[in-house]
Amino acid sequence: MAGAKKSKGQTQSSRAGLTFPVGRTKRYLKKGRYAERYARGAPVYLAAVLEYLTAEVLELAGNAARDNKKTRVIPRHLQLAIRNDEELNKLLANVTIAQGGVLPNIHSVLLPKKSKKSGGEEDDGQEEIDVPVATGGKTGGKN
Repeated sequence: MAGAKKSKGQTQSSRAGLTFPVGRTKRYLKKGRYAERYARGAPVYLAAVLEYLTAEVLELAGNAARDNKKTRVIPRHLQLAIRNDEELNKLLANVTIAQGGVLPNIHSVLLPKKSKKSGGEEDDGQEEIDVPVATGGKTGGKN
């Protein structure tokens, strides 16, 4: 057997076609004691899910960075990406991202009222009410 070539080992990640480390995921599953036993494919599946979520968040954060004319993804871009995506926002609802800031939002009540001019009259959606004006004399109020 002196002439036989030794074949190189193949990682579990490369067998599964993943970038995330399956072996490390397996080690963390064992070390975490989440269950007494788990299936052989469990770390592969978990690594695939983590890889998918990471790719999704990074793609959206990259788009947010590009929208802000930046080349680097910063925590603010992660925050914008997660909070603007309905499913990711639901998944990470209780997560605080350091230096992420908040979504830009102004409540509609605080915005100035828009006035439409039609036929020379202004209509802001409110009725005009005639209020009698008291002239002279004492009123029952405080001075």
